[in-house]
Formats: sequence, structure tokens, C-alpha cells
Amino acid sequence: METPTPDPYDLLGVGIGPFNLSLAALADREAGLRTLFCEARPEFRWHPGMLVEGARMQVPFLADLVSLVDPTSPWSFLNYLREQDRLFPFYFAERFQLPRREYDHYCRWAAERLPACRFGTEVTALRWSDGLFRAELTDTATGGGRTVLARNVVLGVGTRPVLPEVFAALAGHPRAWHSADHLDRRRELDDARDITVVGSGQSGAEVFLDLLRRRGEDGTRLRWLTRTRALAPMEYSKLGLEHFTPDYTRYFHGLPAGVRDDLVTAQWQLHKAASAETLAEIHDHLYERTIGRPIDSAAVEITPGTAVTDARPGPRGGLELSCRHVDSAAEYVLRTDAVVLATGYRAARPAALGPLAALIDWDEAGRYRVDLDHRVATLPELTGGLYVQNAELHTHGVGTPDLGLGAHRAAVILNAVAGRTVHRLPARTAWTGFSPPAAAPRSTAGTSDSPGATDSPGATDSPGTTAPTTTGFPRPQEWPRAAAASR
Repeated sequence: METPTPDPYDLLGVGIGPFNLSLAALADREAGLRTLFCEARPEFRWHPGMLVEGARMQVPFLADLVSLVDPTSPWSFLNYLREQDRLFPFYFAERFQLPRREYDHYCRWAAERLPACRFGTEVTALRWSDGLFRAELTDTATGGGRTVLARNVVLGVGTRPVLPEVFAALAGHPRAWHSADHLDRRRELDDARDITVVGSGQSGAEVFLDLLRRRGEDGTRLRWLTRTRALAPMEYSKLGLEHFTPDYTRYFHGLPAGVRDDLVTAQWQLHKAASAETLAEIHDHLYERTIGRPIDSAAVEITPGTAVTDARPGPRGGLELSCRHVDSAAEYVLRTDAVVLATGYRAARPAALGPLAALIDWDEAGRYRVDLDHRVATLPELTGGLYVQNAELHTHGVGTPDLGLGAHRAAVILNAVAGRTVHRLPARTAWTGFSPPAAAPRSTAGTSDSPGATDSPGATDSPGTTAPTTTGFPRPQEWPRAAAASR
């Protein structure tokens, strides 16, 4: 390794996905703040396997890298449109949700221009020494290495595709893969005559719709299996969406760990279901396809409430899925030519974190303990700030992977790293009061208190804001910066 740079970075970002890209964009105009963001891939790519034609975002365009924190930033989506001479076409399109391909292109536009972003640069190891992080960097093209120092590190490595244990026997099979690889591998399905999609979320719905459009008239049997009992759409009511606000994040963070874990599972329709629009498109496609013909003339099977209990290569080619119908408990074996697994993603722990693992205060399940500033709890000897993005679903709730909270989280981290208000953030963001109102003091004779009066609900502190004297939100215990804390 080369001699370390004498000047440490104030913030080193590991990985460049939308969330660390948002942090890089919000920090870009901040004089005196030295930042570096490293990504092993040669260029920015956002879920390239799912950039199918017609697929749209599930959040409005204002959920870009910066607008919900700083709409005046040159890295906003509207400024991207201006640079691309597309403001008028966008204006006339009257679309609040962007095509996925346009969001990907917008992020690449920003990533290629932000001076702090380095692609083709992998952080291979993170160590703690003499009060600083020492990061070993490797140029993925040349293999050359160097070491840089940083006062703070933010992990933004994203999530990895999940292959459930029941599909372990199909790992590496040429006719079974995760939906993350769909666009790259769908041509390999051209000679398949029976294709099964597994998974009820947005990815499963988009893959199934894409196959319907491409293979709907060639006699191929298309099958969609979901473990959920119904193809219920994602919650998209205006008050329901307030679960994706900083207010709900603060409330959720103050709950006991067991309650939080139960809530994440129970709230699947907030963050794991398919959009109503995609489900409607599937229905519309099937409706038009069967005009003048019986409904069952379409070689299509949509079967919710079905769990796959085992999956193996078939004895005469193809694949065999052992299935169990959830309601009736009926079991059967399904034979198919190919399987696309839309089975979700899980937060990844980067290999570079290995040298620091013993200095991190993991929770009982081996997960990060994360405070409201998104800082990971560590042992006292590690005094630098270690932050995470999109690895705190268990501590911050369903808004963790949502792009709509990305800019706000980045600003919270930036304010914490700078030790001052770089970006002013609102104290209240939702009409909903998620916690019970504060108890009113008992009235006593001779006082002027109105009977039944209670304190007005307010909001807890956000960086750059002043909290009201009384608040309807619970105030989680403040964690010491350099030590673990218990709830």
C-alpha cells in the first residue's frame, strides 16, 4: 500500500448507490467538508436487471437525491431535466412517477459529475488506528492499492438478493435465477415452454407482466406463485404513506426491539407488496388477451397462498417445486422449465468491515445497533463515527429502504458528521400522531387548568431544529457517541 494521505477525509462513503449518492450530492457545496465516496463497480447502476420497459418508480420524482431537503440544489431531478433539455417534455407528460430507466439515468448523470465519487475503487478493508479509520482501497482495473484516512465512515453498500433455503439446490442452475438478473438473462428463457415466477412483491409482479407481454401469445405457460394469501396492493393512501416520514421513524426507533421486529413483519403491505397500477396492468393484459375466448384459454396460472417447500432439478430435465397450499394444506409437485425467484433482498455486511467487527456492539441477533443519527454503536475505543444507510430496517422501520426518506437520512448523517446544521430539517412532517398523547397533569382546586386539557403533541429533535417544550413523541435515550447503550 502507498503512504497514507496526510489529510484525513471528514467522511468516507463505502458504496455508491442512491443513498450514498444523495449524501455526496448534499455535501458537495459544503465548504470545508472533505469527502470521498468509493464504488467497486466501474459505473453507477441501479437494479439493472429490473429496468424493463414500462416499469415505473413507486415514489414521486421529488424523491430524488436532494429535493426533499434542498430543492435549490444543482443535483435535483428538475435541474437534471433542464440540463437534458427535457423540462417541457416532462411538463407535458404529466407524470409524477418516473420510468425506472429515467431514474437510473438521472443518478448516473449525477454520479459522473460529483467530484467526490470514485468508481472502479473498492474499499477492501477498514481498520481503526490512532483515532482514525484507515481504509485500504484497490483500483479494480489495475489492482493498484492505496490507503486513506477518515474521521467518519458511512456504509452504503445496499442490499443483496435473497435465495431462500428451500431453493438452495437450484443455486447456479441455468434455469433458475433471482429477479435481479431478469433483464440480463430473460433471453435464456426463449425456448422454455413453462415458466414460473415466485414472489408477491413489486419485482414478482413486474417480471410476470414482462413475461406476459413478451410470451403471452406463443403458447408458453406462465405461472405466478405467491406465499401471501392475496395479491393485495401496496398501501398508497395519503395518510398511510405517513409511515414513510421522519416522524414515524422517530416513533418506531423508540419502541422495544421485539415490538419493532413484529411490526416490520406485520407491515408487509407498506413495503413489500406490488403497486395497484402493476396489478391492474396484469389484469388488463389478460382481459384484452381473452376477448372472444374463455378465460381459461390463456395459458396462465396465478396462485396466491402457495408456499414452495422444496425445489430441485427434475429427473428428466426441468425443475420440480414441492408446493403446499396455505389454506387447505394440500401438497403437490409442480414441474416447470424455469423459475424466476422474486424473493427479495437483505442488507449486506461488507467484507471490508471484517477488521472492525470486534469493535462493533452488535445486538442479540447480530445486527447493528443504530441511533437516530444512523450511527452504529461501537465499543468505547472506536471514537470515530460509523454510519449505515439502508441497513437499519430493524431500528428505523419500513421507511429505511424507501427513496423518499433518502435525502432526509443523508442530511441527518451530514449534520451529525459536521457537528452543526448543514441542512435545516423540519420538526414535524406528518399529520398522524403515532404515539399516545402526553398525559395531562391532574387538575387541582384553584388552578386555571381546563378540565381534560392535555399537552399538544409536538416533535422530537431533528438536527437543525428546536424541539417544543412538550412533545407527543417518545424520546429514545441518547446514545453516548463512543459507547454502546442499552434500551
